Amino acid sequence: MTQWRVKATVSVFLAAAVLCGCAGMGVSPQDKKRANASRNLAEVYMSEGNTSLAVRELMKAQKLNPDDPIIYNDFGLVYMEKENYELAIQNFEKAVALKPDYAVAKNNLGSVYLKLGQWDKAIPILEDVTDDILYATPHFPLANLGWAYYNKGEYKTAETYLKKALDVKPDFSIAQIHLGRVYLATGRLHQALKMFETVAETNPTNASVLYEMGKTYRLLGDYKSAVLALKGSIEYAEDPELALKAAEELKKIYR
Repeated sequence: MTQWRVKATVSVFLAAAVLCGCAGMGVSPQDKKRANASRNLAEVYMSEGNTSLAVRELMKAQKLNPDDPIIYNDFGLVYMEKENYELAIQNFEKAVALKPDYAVAKNNLGSVYLKLGQWDKAIPILEDVTDDILYATPHFPLANLGWAYYNKGEYKTAETYLKKALDVKPDFSIAQIHLGRVYLATGRLHQALKMFETVAETNPTNASVLYEMGKTYRLLGDYKSAVLALKGSIEYAEDPELALKAAEELKKIYR
């Protein structure tokens, strides 16, 4: 599941261009090839974080082949980057409408609802994806389901899904972090710490992991380790809110 971090506002013109488009009737093989070339180039731009050029190429591709579900999925990813979640949802839904078994677009759609904190909307979509035995990367929707249930306070169900994700991919750090949070929320501090330390071994500058480690160390009474972890979290945090949370946690040690 790729996470984009570009902040921008989408113009009305681009929004209209994405969502309109006539039915792709009688698309010639040549136009399909040209559309695929533009779409592939757009995906390269997306991987480089250049959403403006990505949008340009996707608009070309859509004009040539307006019924290609992959184009709408890619548009959805771009709009997620731009934090225009309404348009992201509309494009992912269009992709699924064109291809009902498009598991990748469904997982992306569920991910938007997770970003919006709309857990009850995300869960049935993600459960549908996990039921698709042909989906090549089931650890993503499984971890997403675990996160949704964690936020609903249904820790047992969250733990079940997160462990299933780790059965598929044992080193999946997202699932490890979420499982550590489940352990922390249910008072299993040593198990939580083990999860966080495992992730930190390969991701020593992950500010979120350092924050969770620091909080766990503090609860275990290991204040020296807690201070080191929390200071590291503040140092490496790109999100000001996370840095503030780590600072607040650090204050608790000195009270």
